[in-house]
Amino acid sequence: MDRAAKRELVTSLNGVFSKTSVVVVAHYKGLTVADMQKLRTQMKQAGATVKVTKNSLTKIALEGTDVASIQPLMKGPTLIAYSGDPVAAPKVAVDFAKANDKLVILGGAMGRTALNAEGVRSLATMPSLDELRAKLVGLVNAPATKLAQLANAPAAKLARVFGAYAKKDEAA
Repeated sequence: MDRAAKRELVTSLNGVFSKTSVVVVAHYKGLTVADMQKLRTQMKQAGATVKVTKNSLTKIALEGTDVASIQPLMKGPTLIAYSGDPVAAPKVAVDFAKANDKLVILGGAMGRTALNAEGVRSLATMPSLDELRAKLVGLVNAPATKLAQLANAPAAKLARVFGAYAKKDEAA
């Protein structure tokens, strides 16, 4: 890789680290190419990205960003997974690590907060932003539905009473 390509990679990574909500760092030694493809596909489906970069270039790109606390983790064969959703990358990484013991989660960062491996695992158990939004909409929508049912109930009861009197009058 020539200097210009390295400079471009560092600039690109710095932009990524500045924008993302969460970064997960893991060792991938022993993973096959097929395993890495599977991990990349799962990350992409969740809205996250996986990159394998040189540790020295990653450390340079981390300087001045909120997630700079992951610099000490950049030793050995590491990969970084990141996403805009604070739960997407950790969730996929933890699920993949459960199925494949060659992926070892070292830690990560969520904004300025450094996370150890256990912190990444606990973050992975939280619901995603989409799930939280759906729950919130359900909570907001439920009272409105109940209110509409209550507003319609007296009218329906009144209609049933009138219907009963009408049948009574027809029978008589």
